[in-house]
Amino acid sequence: TLAAFLVAVDRCLRPLPACEPTTDDLEKPGTSVVYVSPLRALTVDIRENLERPLAEITEIARELGEPVREVTVAVRNGDTPASARAAMLRDRPDIVVTTPESLYLLLTARRGRELLAGVDTVIVDEIHALARDKRGAHLALSLERLDRCTSGHGADDHTRAGPDGKSDREAPWPARRRPTRIGLSATQRPIQTIARLLVGAAPGRTAEDGSPRCSVVDVGHRRPLDVAISRTGDELGAVTSTAQLDAVVEHVADVVGAHTTTLVFVNTRRMAERIAHLLAAHLGEDAVCAHHGSLSTARRLDVEARLRAGELRCVVATASLELGIDVGPIDLVCQLGSPRSIATFLQRVGRADHTVRGLPTGRIYPLTRDELVECVALLAAVREGSLDRVVPPVAPLDILAQQIVAECAASGEDGIAERDLAVLVRSAAPYQDLTDADLDDVLALVSDGVTTGRGRRGAHLHRDTVNGIVRARRGARLTASTSGGAIPELADYRVVLEPEDVLVGTVNEDWAVEAMVGDVFLLGSTAWRIRRVEQGTVRVVDAAGANPTL
Repeated sequence: TLAAFLVAVDRCLRPLPACEPTTDDLEKPGTSVVYVSPLRALTVDIRENLERPLAEITEIARELGEPVREVTVAVRNGDTPASARAAMLRDRPDIVVTTPESLYLLLTARRGRELLAGVDTVIVDEIHALARDKRGAHLALSLERLDRCTSGHGADDHTRAGPDGKSDREAPWPARRRPTRIGLSATQRPIQTIARLLVGAAPGRTAEDGSPRCSVVDVGHRRPLDVAISRTGDELGAVTSTAQLDAVVEHVADVVGAHTTTLVFVNTRRMAERIAHLLAAHLGEDAVCAHHGSLSTARRLDVEARLRAGELRCVVATASLELGIDVGPIDLVCQLGSPRSIATFLQRVGRADHTVRGLPTGRIYPLTRDELVECVALLAAVREGSLDRVVPPVAPLDILAQQIVAECAASGEDGIAERDLAVLVRSAAPYQDLTDADLDDVLALVSDGVTTGRGRRGAHLHRDTVNGIVRARRGARLTASTSGGAIPELADYRVVLEPEDVLVGTVNEDWAVEAMVGDVFLLGSTAWRIRRVEQGTVRVVDAAGANPTL
């Protein structure tokens, strides 16, 4: 990641005149680098890891008497407070660290597009985690929208025939330099498929043999690993019994006790809470914490900080700590249950001894007979150097609909020509073979809406079929901003501690409506007793270590 940033930081610092610089020469030109990460936690981590070398560069330049301006970094994600978002728009940072969903929001807002107008480099980290589902298609369209919005624009002058063999499509923007796109991943296969998703499918971006026009730096993913399957001695069944799980937890507790810091990965948030609670009974409540997406931002950051500081013996996590987040020195990684994926296991075990010449150590604890067979096959694949084959989804139309509404809303009163919209959409690799009929159906849906018992709804665009122009209706920008993204929208309830009125985390709506006053449950490896359940909120008090009833 730092290697990818090096050339971008160099570009930020190089545009100094050959003559003696003036104060005006050293003023910031605006945002030039966008870093996209699939995880919010990783965005915060990247900012912290960037600020130190940037400060050192500035200090060394001052010591050498060389003119250099300060390179600034800002994070824009779902956890960023409104005050910080406003400050970012006023004083534009050189580097914006964000997520795919927040990039989409910036491209939809007028001032957000102004912020991104001068971007010349886009870095997409852990791209394999996005490519395998609709988030990859969503990001591919956002990258094309970014090309259209930047001062470099990004499409070559060209004409293009649609897959239906109908009229040629002219480029909707002048031929200028596109922002450089850099994709990063330690576990991606096949590389050409991932590269195509990043590069896009517009004319000029594909070689004669059909491969994407880009440089591929492949240093391989294989490295020495100390991995094995651990068993407790009890015979595994078709399902996990309470006794079997207790035996596994006891074994893990012994292993954790023999190491300084251990990461335990599980596959669900509920399992993370349960295992953290059981391990705390063996190791002490101050030594174990859970980490997952349902915890409040403050709680997650606190766990990460304590882990880096060496204050925790063990953290039980879901995929929230799977990717390249700096969690400090980790001796051992334990995986409870099958990770379901070779790449997932490699990412997780790679958290251990995360140094240049380190030897990652990982242990898998299968919980059922089927998982044992799966884990044996997984370790065999790891030793052979095999990886899961990523198959990106092709042309998901729900993603296309929201991106079309967003781009039309961002285009203002003039709207956007349908043929220009078609070129933009087909420049994204997942939509390169989108038919005119499918595009027409999507445009008809977002223009005509649907009939409900309360009348017609969902008509977000006005389609001028005479002139071939699509414009946004009133409220389209708000709809696009509040309904975008490809992460499944879960109806979560806030968990609030009384009487302090402090947010503890969130729980699923189905779980919350079935809970009763007096029930005890685990969240953040702490037991909470329910006082009352309101619309969207579960109010709790500390259960003082009582055993959970849910």
